[in-house]
Amino acid sequence: MTKLIDIVGRLSEYDNGDEDEDMAYTIYASEPWTEDSDAMVAIAPEDALVPAKAAKAGLTYFIEIFIAIEFTEAWVASLEEKPSLSAICQRLIEYATNDA
Repeated sequence: MTKLIDIVGRLSEYDNGDEDEDMAYTIYASEPWTEDSDAMVAIAPEDALVPAKAAKAGLTYFIEIFIAIEFTEAWVASLEEKPSLSAICQRLIEYATNDA
C-alpha cells in the first residue's frame, strides 16, 4: 500500500495498458480522497468495479491511469509554471470527483 500522492508522482512509470479497457490499470484509493489516502494500482477486474485486494483494503475506484496521465499532462501544459506535486494531486482529485 502506498499514498495517492506517491502514485500521482509516478504516473508515467505505470503501463497504461494501451488504453485497452479490458486491461486498464486503475488507481484505487481510500475515501475521502486526499493526497495522503492509502492507494494502489491494479488491473480493473472484468466482473467488478474494484479488485478483491483493493476492496479488502477499503479502497474505492479513483481513476484509470491513462486518463490520469492525459488529464495531468494537459493541465500542466496549460500553465506557465509547473505546479507542485501536491497541487497536481489535488487537481486530479478534483477532476476525479467532479468530472471523470
